Amino acid sequence: MKSILAALGLLFLFASCTTNHEVDLIVYNARVYTVDSAFTIAEAFAIRGGVFVEIGSSERLLQRYEAKETIDAQGAAVYPGFYDSHTHFLDFAASLDMANLYGAKSFHDVLLRLQAHHKTYPDRPWLVGAGWDQERWDDESFTVRDSLDKYFPDIPVYLSRVDYQAASVNSKALELASIDTAFYVEGGLILTDSLGRLSGVLMDNAMDLVKSHIPEVDDNQELLALTKAEQLLFSVGLTSIVDAGVNERDLEFLRNLYTSEKLKIRNYAMIEDNLRTVRRMIRSGYYDDGRLHIRAVKLTADGLLRTRDASLLTPYSDDSTTRGFLLQTPEELERTIKEIAATNFQLSTRAVGDSAARLILDLYGKYLGQNNERRWRIEHAQVVNELDFEKFDRFRVFPSLQPANATSDMYWVKNRIGEERLHNAYALKRLVDNYGMLAIGSGFPGENFNPLNSFHAAVTRVDANGLPEGGFEIKNALTRREALMGMTIWAAQACFQETRRGNIQRGKDADFVILSQDIMTIPDGELRRVAVLRTVINGETVYQKK
Repeated sequence: MKSILAALGLLFLFASCTTNHEVDLIVYNARVYTVDSAFTIAEAFAIRGGVFVEIGSSERLLQRYEAKETIDAQGAAVYPGFYDSHTHFLDFAASLDMANLYGAKSFHDVLLRLQAHHKTYPDRPWLVGAGWDQERWDDESFTVRDSLDKYFPDIPVYLSRVDYQAASVNSKALELASIDTAFYVEGGLILTDSLGRLSGVLMDNAMDLVKSHIPEVDDNQELLALTKAEQLLFSVGLTSIVDAGVNERDLEFLRNLYTSEKLKIRNYAMIEDNLRTVRRMIRSGYYDDGRLHIRAVKLTADGLLRTRDASLLTPYSDDSTTRGFLLQTPEELERTIKEIAATNFQLSTRAVGDSAARLILDLYGKYLGQNNERRWRIEHAQVVNELDFEKFDRFRVFPSLQPANATSDMYWVKNRIGEERLHNAYALKRLVDNYGMLAIGSGFPGENFNPLNSFHAAVTRVDANGLPEGGFEIKNALTRREALMGMTIWAAQACFQETRRGNIQRGKDADFVILSQDIMTIPDGELRRVAVLRTVINGETVYQKK
C-alpha cells in the first residue's frame, strides 16, 4: 500500500512539475528591452495566462518550458507595449468617417476635399470634417463662412481644426444653432470679421453651440469606427492609451464594449470635467476590468498658443492686446480642485500657458501639499515660467507632454511668445530633470498617432524632414532611454499601473511590440520609418505585419 501511495505521489509531483513548465508562448532570439529598473536587455521571455513568467536567455527558456507557441524573433528588437499618455480616442475614431482635412495646404484645398467627400456621401445630413490648420496656409483673403456658403448653401457644415479647439461652420449650421450675432460665451469665442459679421469660426466652448446639433451616430456605427481606430493603433505598437476627457454617455458606452470584450486596447479613460458627472462617478468608485480603467478626472484650464487663447503671464509677442484667457474662472477651477482633492481620484489638468500652469500648480500645492503620492498631472505645459519648474517636484505634479507639439509649432511659436519664453517652452528635459520622469503622449488626432513620431520628436527635436538643422531648442531633447521610458514605464506610473504593465517583468501583463529595427541604436533619420512587426496584448497577437 505504501509503495502504491509513493508511486502516486511521484506521479502527482511529476504532473505538477510538467504543468508548471507549460507556457502559452516563448519569444526567443530577440533583443528584449525590458525597461526594468536596471534597463536590462534580455534574449527571451515566456508567457502564461497573459503575464510574463520568466525573462532570460533563449537557451534556458527553451530548455525549461514546453510552449504552445514559439516566436523566433530572428534578432529583432522587442519592447514593452507602447503607451500613449494623452489621446482623444473617440474623436480619432469619429474622424475616420469624416472629411479628412489633415495636411490641407490652403482653404481652397479644404474646399476641394469637402466637395469630394460630399459627392461620396451625398445623403448625410451634415458635412463634417476635421484637421484644418491655418498655420499651414499662405496669407489668403477669404471669409470662412462665405466660402462655405458658396459651395454648401443647403447642408450644415462643421469642420474641426487639427487641435479640436476651434471649428469652421457655414450659415446653415449657425441658423440651426440659432446664432445670428456674436455674443459672450464663457471660455469661448464667436469670431467676427472686420465688418462685425459672423466669420463662421468658433473657438473652445463656443464650438458646442453648433456641435450639439450634429446628429449622433448609432452604436453600431460607433463600434465599427472604434474597432477600425483600434486596429490602426495596434499597427503602430500601441497597447495602452489615456483617453483624455470622456463624457458620461461615452464612458458608459465604453464600459459596455469592454464588458462584452469588443475592444482590446487598454484605456485609462479620464472623466470629462462636468462637475455633476464627476460627482456621480466618484460616488461609484474606481472602475477597472483590466482593459478599461476609470479613476481620473480631466480638467481644462486654458486654450492653445496657436489661437492665442493659452493663458500667459504677459501679452503675446505678436499681439500685445491679449494674454489669452482661462476657459473657466479661477474660482471655478479652485472649486473643482478642492472637491476632487477630498476624494481618492486623480486629477489631470490641461494648462498650456505659463499663467495657467502657475495657477494650477499653486492650487494643486494648496490642496495636496508637498511630497504627496496623488500623482496629479498637468497636460501640455507648453510654456512654464522659470520660477515654476521646481513646483512640479515640490508638489509632486506629474508632467504629461506631447513632443510632437514642439516640432509642429516651432515654425510660428517664436513669433507668438518671443525669444525669452521660447527657452522654457516644450521643456521635456527640464521637466524630467525636475520631476524625475515624464509621461509622453501624442494628443491624436491633433498629431499623428504613431508613437515613433513622438519618440523621434522627443530625441531629435526635428520634424519628419529633419528640420531645423541641429534641432529646435535642442537642450530640451530627451535621451532615447528617457523617451522609451516616457512611453512605457513612466506612462504607466502616471496612471498608477507600474505594478501591472509598462515593462517586461515577471508577473506583469504580457504586452509587447516587435519592431523591424532597434530604435535605441539606429540613426535618427530612420526612426520614423521603423515598422511594427507584431503587437501583443495579454499574450494575444492583435496585429502582425503581413
